[in-house]
Amino acid sequence: MSENSETSTGLEEKAPENSETVHEPKDQNSEKEKKEKKSEIRKLKAELEASNRELASVKKSLEETTDKYMRLAAEYDNFRKRTQSDRANIYGDAVSDTLSGLLPIVDNLQYAAKYSSGEPEKLAEGLKMILNKLPETLAKLNIKSFGAAGDTFDPNLHNAVLHIEDENYGEGEIVDVMQCGYKYGDKVLRYAMVKVAN
Repeated sequence: MSENSETSTGLEEKAPENSETVHEPKDQNSEKEKKEKKSEIRKLKAELEASNRELASVKKSLEETTDKYMRLAAEYDNFRKRTQSDRANIYGDAVSDTLSGLLPIVDNLQYAAKYSSGEPEKLAEGLKMILNKLPETLAKLNIKSFGAAGDTFDPNLHNAVLHIEDENYGEGEIVDVMQCGYKYGDKVLRYAMVKVAN
């Protein structure tokens, strides 16, 4: 029994040692896991902070862009309204200027009509004076007449309604003008109606 008692005591002593050695690796593993988890948490926190900084930067940039867009939209709307108003005013001013230039001619025609029952020579003289004033009025409005006998025919300016063959005139020479043409700057308002030779 003494051998048994020694063996049993030997077993008893070995059992606690084995149980301790089994627990020690568990403690070491859990400490490693804790360190790994802490390290992973630190990394995640750093990534979260970086993401938050980037998000704040993007939000700020978006706010600035939105503000610029809203200002630009407001400026465009103001420009559009101002342009519409200017366009309406320009048209009104153009009509007003044109009529202001033509009113003296209308007045003179009314005076001529009033005295038309009198002497025909005075009436003809008055009409000539009115016609002489008309080119001056049109020039003030930047309207120029064109198409005179002796000019060369230009299809961009003239409308040939008659054509004759005559050796006394050059090729494409305008012989007679039935109706003068008018231009406003480079824009043709009315083509000259002409008779062309050759």
